Amino acid sequence: MALRVYRIPFSTNVERVALAAGHKGLEIEWIDVDASDRSPVEEVSGQPLVPVLIDGDETVPDSTAIIEHLEHRFPEPPLFPADEARRAEVAVFVEWFNRVWKRPPNQMAAELERPQPDTARVNRLSARMHAALDRFEALLAGRPYLFDEFGVADCIAFPFLKYAVFGLPAGDDELFHRILVEHQPLGGGYPRLKTWAQRVDERPRA
Repeated sequence: MALRVYRIPFSTNVERVALAAGHKGLEIEWIDVDASDRSPVEEVSGQPLVPVLIDGDETVPDSTAIIEHLEHRFPEPPLFPADEARRAEVAVFVEWFNRVWKRPPNQMAAELERPQPDTARVNRLSARMHAALDRFEALLAGRPYLFDEFGVADCIAFPFLKYAVFGLPAGDDELFHRILVEHQPLGGGYPRLKTWAQRVDERPRA
């Protein structure tokens, strides 16, 4: 039975799933949804966010949960380390990225949409985003991917960090994505991060 995933254009979370499925050689039947009318997503999942996976009788929202579902259903090639300790380390990274790293850009987007944004708060959030770049650069010391072999950590982080390296693609005018470009300045530094992004960008996507 075909795997179906609801998506909207330029979604960072959707690209996570595309990278994970591409790594496993899976075919996805993509169902495109207009960002201004998410009723089809709400009808199948009870909430408006993409991606949403339909796998037979199972409906799985949330990109991280979908990747975990695919790993369980299709364990080879793996996205998670076999070693218990390494697997725990990767799980800590994924939780940190989703619960900590993503907060500043999301909070900044909400602030900038206010009639009179708090410039001082925007600057504080921007500084946190910039500081996090050093962590990614350090993780890539002597490694081709964030945890040596390509895996879930790369799928989780790349769709957000790629904007710092490649900028906005044509037709992408999302405020959140502009924030990812403008508040993650790489300049002449971060060579490992740039090389990693180019390496991940060459990988297959479903």
